[in-house]
This record gives sequence, C-alpha cells and structure tokens, in this order.
Amino acid sequence: MTSRSNPLPPALAPLAAHAAPGLDDVIAAETVLSHVDGAAGRLIVRGHDLEALASRSFESVLGLLWRDLAPEPMEEAEIRSALGRARTHAFALLPPLLPATDGLAPVEALRLLLSALADAEEGPHHVLAVAAVPVFAAAIHRRRAGEDPVAPDMDLGQAADFLRMLHGSPAAESHVRALDTYLVTVADHGLNASTFTARVIASTKAGLFSSVIGALCALKGPLHGGAPGPVLDMLDAIGEEGRIRPWLTEALARGERLMGFGHRIYRVRDPRADVLKGAVTGLRDAGGRIRFAEAVEAEALALLAERKPLRPLETNVEFYTALVLEAVGFARESFTNVFAAGRMAGWTAHVLEQEKAGRLIRPQSRYVGPMPASRPGA
Repeated sequence: MTSRSNPLPPALAPLAAHAAPGLDDVIAAETVLSHVDGAAGRLIVRGHDLEALASRSFESVLGLLWRDLAPEPMEEAEIRSALGRARTHAFALLPPLLPATDGLAPVEALRLLLSALADAEEGPHHVLAVAAVPVFAAAIHRRRAGEDPVAPDMDLGQAADFLRMLHGSPAAESHVRALDTYLVTVADHGLNASTFTARVIASTKAGLFSSVIGALCALKGPLHGGAPGPVLDMLDAIGEEGRIRPWLTEALARGERLMGFGHRIYRVRDPRADVLKGAVTGLRDAGGRIRFAEAVEAEALALLAERKPLRPLETNVEFYTALVLEAVGFARESFTNVFAAGRMAGWTAHVLEQEKAGRLIRPQSRYVGPMPASRPGA
C-alpha cells in the first residue's frame, strides 16, 4: 500500500517531500576529514588531493586525520611508536581467541577478534583499533594456511610489519611501499556506508571499538568492500590476450557487470585507481600480470563507451587494488580485511569527530504502511 492510496497523517506529511531512499545527496554530517568530488574525479583529504598524499607514509596520514580530534596530539614518529606498542598488545590477545576463528570467513574472523577489544579498556582506542587489524588479519591468513602467527616488530612501520607478520620474513622495500600507498589511498572516502555506520554507532556513545566493528560489518557487504577479489577472478577467466575482447563482449551481452569498472559517486575516473596503478607498475615481479590487466582495462573501457555512451563507466579503485594486494602476497579472500586495515584510519577519525559533535544521529522514516480506521477513544 502506498501513501497515494493511504494518505499520511498531517504530522508526517511534511516528511514525504524529503524522502530520499538510499540517502542519495542527503547531507547527514559536516566533516573536516575528506571530500569526494565525483564530477571532477577528486578525493580531498584534510585539504590535500589524494595524489599529493600518495607518497606519504600511512602514519603521516593518520596524523593528518587524527589532528585536533584525538585526545592527545601525536607527530608521525610518535604515531609509529604507538602503533608498534599497540600491535604487541593486540598480538597478546590472540592465543585464546584465534582457534575460535576456525571455519569462519576471514572478515568474520576479523570481526570476532576485534570484538575482544573492550570499550571500557584504558588507552588510546583509536591507536589500538588501527594497530590491531594487521595483527589479526595476518594471523587469520596464516592460520588458514596451517601456520602459527608471527609476533609484531615494534620498530617497523605499519605496512612493513603487516607484510612481515603475513609472510614470516621481511618484505621487499618495493612491496612495503606499494602496501603503504594502498593503505593511504583507502584511508578515508567521504561518508560511505561503513563510515556512516561508524558515525551512527558513535553518536550513541557506544564506544570506538563498537563503532568500528559495526563499520566492518558494513564493509563486509559485497556492494561495499567485497569486489577486489572478483577482479582477479575475471582476469583468470579471460586467461590470455586473444580472449579479452570475446570474453568481455560475451559478459556484457549476458548483462554481467565488469568488475573494477563504474562507481556510485565518480562519474569520471576514480583518482584512487591512478594512484594504485602507479604503485603496482613499480613492482617488477608483477610485470606480466600488470601488462595483461592493462590490456583488459583498455578493451573494457572501449566496449563500455560503445555500449553505454550516456553512462560513463571508468576504472575504479577495485581494479588496481586487486593487482596491488595480489602482488604483495595477500590471498584474495583476505582482501576485505586489508581494506579494513586502511579504512580503519578514516573510521577512527570519523568516530572521534562524531564524539566531539555529541549529537545522536536519528533520522526520520517515511511510513507507508496501513493506518488504523480510527484513533482509540475517538
């Protein structure tokens, strides 16, 4: 039954004109953290274009996001040290918890482990949340491979230690740089579904850990954080250069989506795609895979332009995310956890910002159900 055949009561009628399913174009928060300009293809983080931040360390960008929001200000070197100590703290939680992740998907295992972080715990929660994800994600990856977790090294940066805990040995500098660039690139991206979830929970004063666990649950959804793995599935299915055009043509004829193309916000090329393309093309050991992927990208863009001339569909962040994470050694089923390792920077910053705002997020809904025939006692 719709509101046309069942008029809304006068008190609710003004809401009908403002209903926005999916909250498209609704401004639900003011933030100093990031701005996504979909028409121009720009991502601005705290006054900096993403391209200008790509060469900076993850710790540096954390300092930028947390500035004036965290209880105690920290410079890049202090953040690096604090993360090292917090990774050690997170690792100490693993022994009784890690066996409980058996049989779970990696992102569900991460959700379980993050739930061990208590909102009542003392210390800088934003630091521990960011530090814990690579510790937990690496341990989950290794357990699924039948290997013991590797203790963190407090003296390393976040990206370098993430790869060392994953593989059990120091990573090549080029791989560290590529992962660092990835973590920076996905650190924050406006009021996306998971970030909005974090802010809603934070507005109830539930605590930072509860807020970011809720954000992870939103990220788990395939319409948000689950697409990079299927990019590799698509490349594997195509197999060789001679099959690129026929495979893509047949996929489009079946009405299938080409993974790694198109975005809810961007109407031009996703700026994060170019940053990550630069990161992965610097990895010489991934050269053959990259050249093949570039050929697929070029053919896909040409076909999409032919088939959908009025609806621009450009390369998005997922296409080169898949290539970066594969090149540095992550299993594709763990990609969402690595995404969370980077996005935790933005989630924590938004939680801190929302807690400062101090206002409960409580939108209205538009009721379109049946109304009683008359009010009691009328």
